Amino acid sequence: MSDTIFGKIIRGEIPAERVYEDDHCIVINDISPQAPIHRLVIPKQSIAKLCDANEDHRALLGHLMWVAAKVANDAGIGDACRFVINNGEGGGQTVFHLHVHVLGGIEMSEQTL
Repeated sequence: MSDTIFGKIIRGEIPAERVYEDDHCIVINDISPQAPIHRLVIPKQSIAKLCDANEDHRALLGHLMWVAAKVANDAGIGDACRFVINNGEGGGQTVFHLHVHVLGGIEMSEQTL
């Protein structure tokens, strides 16, 4: 497990309201939301960034996408949302524990976010 803020949240060392949880991941609200609805889908297994994933992670990656869609649908934004994975410092990643941003509740355009 990573020693990032997400690893600490998963282990219960830092409190966070879990919007969803299963054996493979948790979903929390982003503490610095970029949209009215901004949730993070975080795997319990630590992978620093998407490009570090290997073939053994295929099922987990698919599960994260399924959970992201479920979270969007449950929040009522399934028909108008954005899913984002930042990869590496140059790609805007600030916490090096893979996570999927689920954003919605505003009109999205190419310039949004």
